[in-house]
Amino acid sequence: MKRVLTYGTFDMIHEGHINLLRRAKALGDYLIVGLSTDEFNAIKDKKAYFPYEKRKLILESIRYVDLVIPEKTWEQKLEDVKNYCIDIVVMGSDWEGSDKFEYLSEHVELVFLPRTKGISSTKIKRSCGELLRAAGK
Repeated sequence: MKRVLTYGTFDMIHEGHINLLRRAKALGDYLIVGLSTDEFNAIKDKKAYFPYEKRKLILESIRYVDLVIPEKTWEQKLEDVKNYCIDIVVMGSDWEGSDKFEYLSEHVELVFLPRTKGISSTKIKRSCGELLRAAGK
């Protein structure tokens, strides 16, 4: 069995997230998602619209996802690879070359997938804010 692992905040699930999860799952038999906790997002200066438990519930309902685990620190990745017998770590191509992931290449296959063009959680949040301001709310 080939095990695949990816990480992310997965806030405001959109087609880009689904594309990443679908392509990651296609690389193996079992997909684990390391979901950033609210506390870890705060360390990264990120604020998710939905809290961790709701994002976890949404991810667990997606057919490509077999298991969701908490991502609490940058440093846990090698431990996750070992504890879950991971064969491949998959991330979006914007992480390629990052010291947050490249060190894993000594222990596991790294695959960087291109992002879906024209969509991101940040873009959705920005658009919603613009719509609310335009509506005077």
